[in-house]
Amino acid sequence: MTVEIQKGHPCGSLVAPPSKSMAHRYLIAAALAQGESVVRHLSPSQDILATIDCLRALGAEITLEGETAYVKGVQVGMAPQGELPCRECGTTLRLMLPLCLLGGGVATLTGTEKLLSRPLGAYEDLCRERGYTFIKTSTSVHVEGCLTKGTYQLPGNVSSQYVSGLLFALACVTGESDIVLTTQVESRSYIDLTLRALATFGVTAFWTDEQTLHVVGGQTFIPQDVTVEGDWSNAAFWLALKSLGEDVFIDGLDEDSLQGDRVCREYFARLAQGTPVLSVGDCPDLAPVLMAVAALQRGAILTDTARLRLKESDRGVAMKEELEKCGASIVVEEHRIVITPAPLHAPSVRICSHNDHRIAMAMAVVLCRLGGTIEGAEAVGKSYPDFFEEMKKLGIEIKNGTKS
Repeated sequence: MTVEIQKGHPCGSLVAPPSKSMAHRYLIAAALAQGESVVRHLSPSQDILATIDCLRALGAEITLEGETAYVKGVQVGMAPQGELPCRECGTTLRLMLPLCLLGGGVATLTGTEKLLSRPLGAYEDLCRERGYTFIKTSTSVHVEGCLTKGTYQLPGNVSSQYVSGLLFALACVTGESDIVLTTQVESRSYIDLTLRALATFGVTAFWTDEQTLHVVGGQTFIPQDVTVEGDWSNAAFWLALKSLGEDVFIDGLDEDSLQGDRVCREYFARLAQGTPVLSVGDCPDLAPVLMAVAALQRGAILTDTARLRLKESDRGVAMKEELEKCGASIVVEEHRIVITPAPLHAPSVRICSHNDHRIAMAMAVVLCRLGGTIEGAEAVGKSYPDFFEEMKKLGIEIKNGTKS
């Protein structure tokens, strides 16, 4: 699908979409609870639907009515009752895989070739060390084994989702465990979100030092009625427009949220003031929109960018390619990205989403200023299906085209 965006001045108020990160975590905790939970303020994005489908495959009963999920948990010992369809969601895949080891049976997690090309080495090493089966193909992962208590060592600079997946699963096994992070911890805020979700459902896990998490095993998840907070990650696209001087206002965000992407407001302010050096080590999902705003303003240097290669696209390279269609000057290195101020113009060719929701939305911010067409715009459905409709509410004229 293509969308043609007419340049203009967005104006108005929007409510922040629900946090995808917290929605995944609440749904998993609810599926592990002994009884029925209610998870409110969900967005039925492709990623959230993937997690719901996988939890159903593990035996949870989930009814989705609008933005509310009614979840009847499966207690401890969930066992796969079919393939777990992870679609294109790396979060779903990494959070689900340890849960598949609770019942000791055989599990198959499926997904697109792009998803399965993303790293799973930490889990592969874990399974090999403990004698579990781990077989990865171009579209699936097969695992078999029975998770037990113990000390688990994981790299802290690859993905916090490995840690979060183990936190959920180890809380269910008998005995106490430790997760030791062997390198500097990136995306710590996402681990803290998992600890908050666990605590909300009555489960104890905590940091014992900067590199170690302790999990009390054999715990009972207590059913809850919870509401998902607003998402700073996706609200960042609207806050970007506000930082560019547009009269855009966003409601529904928790100023005290643990979400690492809450830093976007500070980063946008620094971009408006000069040419800052900004680390995205704890907020890699912000990189595309930060690059977009930097190109429209006075440039920037983004550091700790190596993990951008492991997302839905190689995000640094993808944004460089698309922004250069508009006249931007960008250098992508292994650990940093340099955006040099340059006059921008409307692109003479279509912008490509690279099948990446955050590339599509970041470039939409740019095209509000310049005008242009995005192909592969349906990628926004992965996390924010209503994105372009929300943009229309702000007064931006958008024409939808056929599938590209």
